[in-house]
Amino acid sequence: MHNNVLILDFGSQYTQLIARRVRELNIYSEIKPYNHLPEDLSLYKAVILSGSPFSVRSEDAPHPDLSEIKGKIPLLAICYGAQYLAHFNGGNVAPSATREYGRAHLRALNGDEFLKNISEGSQVWMSHSDTIKTLPDNAVLLASTEDVENAVFRIDGEDTYGIQFHPEVYHTKEGSQLLRNFLVDIAGLEQDWTPDAFVETTVQELKNKIGSDKVILGLSGGVDSSVAAMLLHKAIGNQLHCIFVNNGLLRKNEFETVLHQYEGMGLNVKGVDASARFLDALAGESDPEKKRKIIGRVFIEVFDDEAHQVENAKWLAQGTIYPDRIESVSASGGPSATIKSHHNVGGLPDFMKMEIVEPLKLLFKDEVRRVGASMGMPASILGRHPFPGPGLGIRILGDITPEKVSILQEVDAIFIDGLKKWGLYDKVWQAGAMLLPVQSVGVMGDERTYERCVTLRAVESTDGMTADWVNLPYEFLQKTSNDIINRVKGVNRVVYDISSKPPATIEWE
Repeated sequence: MHNNVLILDFGSQYTQLIARRVRELNIYSEIKPYNHLPEDLSLYKAVILSGSPFSVRSEDAPHPDLSEIKGKIPLLAICYGAQYLAHFNGGNVAPSATREYGRAHLRALNGDEFLKNISEGSQVWMSHSDTIKTLPDNAVLLASTEDVENAVFRIDGEDTYGIQFHPEVYHTKEGSQLLRNFLVDIAGLEQDWTPDAFVETTVQELKNKIGSDKVILGLSGGVDSSVAAMLLHKAIGNQLHCIFVNNGLLRKNEFETVLHQYEGMGLNVKGVDASARFLDALAGESDPEKKRKIIGRVFIEVFDDEAHQVENAKWLAQGTIYPDRIESVSASGGPSATIKSHHNVGGLPDFMKMEIVEPLKLLFKDEVRRVGASMGMPASILGRHPFPGPGLGIRILGDITPEKVSILQEVDAIFIDGLKKWGLYDKVWQAGAMLLPVQSVGVMGDERTYERCVTLRAVESTDGMTADWVNLPYEFLQKTSNDIINRVKGVNRVVYDISSKPPATIEWE
């Protein structure tokens, strides 16, 4: 592994963006909780401290042991991390007189190597309520902003830097350059973590880990499971047994389409129709978290049944990616908040005597696509919109019935087919329809109707961690709404979701 950069998580929701920005520089990074440092720090050539919702002045503030890091390994401290360096090394951190959130501009740059190619007045993004009033005695001020005097500093005689703003967010315009200055020019890291390097390293690791064992992989037809399958296929060939399960919550005709999609790719794929089993288990349940848990449980049960038909199958492979793990269990077990559960995260029950292998568990969605492209996978697979593992089960708000599934499948098909016909599909990161648990009054043929309402959702994103709604043409939305109401019996109202993530999530449940 290219264990180059260690990111210590203090609970910031931005921590994952730090990892992405570092990887965009073709440098591998990994996140660890601040209170569980790796035993062998010699593996890392640089360390980054994240922000935090805590104040360094509070009694329960995260307090890492930096004795083997500070002054010994190049260190970049961001926001809370910078305040931590100041507060516990002779400086003073106090509540800010004004709220320091949003855009600010760097000024009075002193020419330090850390600020190379950073322009005077460069926009940065602040997000804190405390501020560094005075720096430690051995600190050198490098830059300020309009309201924050101690915005950038370094510790004299060390490759230790502190910044009060967030270089990882989009609104810090030269954040990537700043990270490059620190990682490449100061820490001396090589930019060699590429998709090809990931494939080579991962394939060898899979060979070493799995040996001659057999592996069962759940295919969904999506990017993640498909790329995971190809990595495993390159590593172990026919030892991989792929299974595509129809959980009754797929898109219209998707079971047949996905099976056809894998023809000619050399994969050993079996289709299993378990739709009745899933729908029976979900009957009457409306709580979103419980629905996810049920789908996850039945998913495992189906695979347990199939595993017994593959002699000596010892591994269950999953296409779990980094955002799934982050939102489910926080950043590597750190203090971040859990947002929602994912059906394929959290381990296996005791009755299933298999081990999990997750070849993509450290990748973001855009990285997964680049890895797939480096293996020559078809663009039709790599360009497919993300689709949640629980499928339409979390796009039907409330309880799930076969009738509701059928209605939503028809609505979704009209929406997605329309995006493709209008040349909009590839301009959208993810799209889908939601069936709401409400009915509304309408008029059709001079008669009063009282039917269902559906919501259309289309977002743009790079990794699913943040997303914004897509401004689809009014003409497209008008035609799509008209087609849905005219062609899908039981729907008389269509609305369009214009919420961003955050504060909303991409899916409704």
